[in-house]
Amino acid sequence: MSPAEEMTDSRRWAAFAAAATSLFLTLLDFSIVNVALPSIATDTGASTASLQWVISGYALAFGMVPIIAGRLGDDIGRRRMLLIGIAGFVVTSAASGLAPTPGVLIAARVLQGLAGGILNPQVSGLVQQLFGIAERGKAFGVIGAMVGTATAGGPVVGGVIIALGGTHLGWRLNFLINVPIGIASFVLCWRLLPRTRPAGRRRRLDLPGAGLLTLGIGSVLFPAVQYDAHHDARLALALIPAAAFLVALALWERGPARRRGHPLINTTLLRVSSYASGLGTALAYFTGYSGLPLVLTLFLQLGLHYSALHAGLTASAFAIGVTVSAPIGGSLVSRLGRRLLVGALTIFCVGVVGAIVVGSTVPGSVSSTTVGLILLGPLFVAGLGGGSVITPNQALSLQEVNPIEGSTAGGMLQTAQRIGAALGAALCSAVFYAVVSAAASGGRARAREFGHGFAAALGLTVVLSLVALGLSLRATRRVAQPGASADG
Repeated sequence: MSPAEEMTDSRRWAAFAAAATSLFLTLLDFSIVNVALPSIATDTGASTASLQWVISGYALAFGMVPIIAGRLGDDIGRRRMLLIGIAGFVVTSAASGLAPTPGVLIAARVLQGLAGGILNPQVSGLVQQLFGIAERGKAFGVIGAMVGTATAGGPVVGGVIIALGGTHLGWRLNFLINVPIGIASFVLCWRLLPRTRPAGRRRRLDLPGAGLLTLGIGSVLFPAVQYDAHHDARLALALIPAAAFLVALALWERGPARRRGHPLINTTLLRVSSYASGLGTALAYFTGYSGLPLVLTLFLQLGLHYSALHAGLTASAFAIGVTVSAPIGGSLVSRLGRRLLVGALTIFCVGVVGAIVVGSTVPGSVSSTTVGLILLGPLFVAGLGGGSVITPNQALSLQEVNPIEGSTAGGMLQTAQRIGAALGAALCSAVFYAVVSAAASGGRARAREFGHGFAAALGLTVVLSLVALGLSLRATRRVAQPGASADG
């Protein structure tokens, strides 16, 4: 019997809660900083370019390391890698909060992103290690609720902290709040997580593969996170090197790395139909989903002239929907299988279409406050659907994956999500600004024009969500009994 199997139920869930808390902090730091940018500029004199790097440096570093970190977690121990990630995140959060200059803040944020990217795939691997198939859905349900709450709730939390702390202290507290919570998470993980030795012989890290992977993912993420909507052709040109690096990686992993016996990416994972389908679903869904909070914020603040806090409170309708549905989806996934995922994607699309109707018809005919109130319903419905997409997809994708490969598989899912999120933000903002500029016809854009841009950008979200829905429907047809196999 393994150490994880010897743990009581209460200890396993307590260990998971401690690890999941650290994961939540890393997700919160994607969005909590957005509302702090004006305060950072006032307090440190940061330029617009520096402020952009405060945001994009974290996202870029975070997205580059999950596959490598996942492989290391499978090989040298998830507990060890998780503790390294948490410790690094605590230290770099403190450095960010105490940064005296924009340069120090940017460097700390990049290192903070690396630490977050290290610890995230370990949590997916630990779910595989700590829980049986029946309980994994519930655990992933908690993670799904965290993703939605952190994404949409970050600006609200950040706005409240800045309101309480003031211009000079508030933005620093947005980072420093991670320190005591992170320390508590570290101590609990140290005490509660089982000290297990990885199964099998320790494998050497595939350094050439790691280098090609880092260059490939970096070449995708860098232009996306630095994206300028007025130079959208540059994004396509910048992705050419990414394609070259990723093709070289595929050739290396299928050839020399396999012959040496220690490839970075176990390509047999892609032969597991449930995992391959889940990977494609994650990429398509996150590319569409991640544009929603961005263009919603742009529409509310630029078109309706909402404050950051007002916009965050309006967006919280989506987060509430996610928080409500994610645990429910986690409890139902083992019984309904991919049918749940199909239903959730359908509900998400219905909610987004409702927001499109509001954005394209209502602005200009009623007050700005009324527009936001009308949007609450569609956003809540979209959140209900979205909360039950992430959870079942993670659980079903990993259901047939050998637990020995749990962190690597989780790292690949994380990478697909990060790439999708970066590309989705770039593409949706491009559509938004293009439509607003065209509708304004050389004059000053009004609420109606911003509403049209909002609706057009969300149209892209619907298209990509339908791609994810198609992949899920295809996987559903391969399943004889929903939930009986990882294919469903």
